[in-house]
Amino acid sequence: MEKMISVLHQDGRINSKHYEMTPFKTKIDSIQPVLMSRDVKRSIVFFGLLGFQKIFTDDEEDPKYAGVARDGIELHLQWHDSKEWDFPIDRPTYRFVVKEIDQLFQSFVEAGVQDYTQPQKTPWGTYEFHVRDPDMNGLQFYRADA
Repeated sequence: MEKMISVLHQDGRINSKHYEMTPFKTKIDSIQPVLMSRDVKRSIVFFGLLGFQKIFTDDEEDPKYAGVARDGIELHLQWHDSKEWDFPIDRPTYRFVVKEIDQLFQSFVEAGVQDYTQPQKTPWGTYEFHVRDPDMNGLQFYRADA
């Protein structure tokens, strides 16, 4: 199977190329992003505010790796040395598709989440709000805006 891929460059140029697509016989069932954390126990508490439940930890007293889940979404939290935040790097952002944006936003505010933006329409056709966890990972909750 052949597919055309086009790339739009910042200067307005468009490059197109035909690629041979190989059909895969196996299916990817899910993705479990691993978020960096300076304090996994604190991250578990924070994600609890967002409605996630702890599903496992490697150590109950001083966890270095844990999993949280909500609505079929599973996130993993992995300890990293705080020195890794000393460098001027951009933290990753994770996008969550949600139908009821305003209700979810209100539940986060009522739970005590503090680092967030207000829900808003975007020029690219979504309605969304953003939250940052204690380790500055970005969490974007959005829906396509009809």
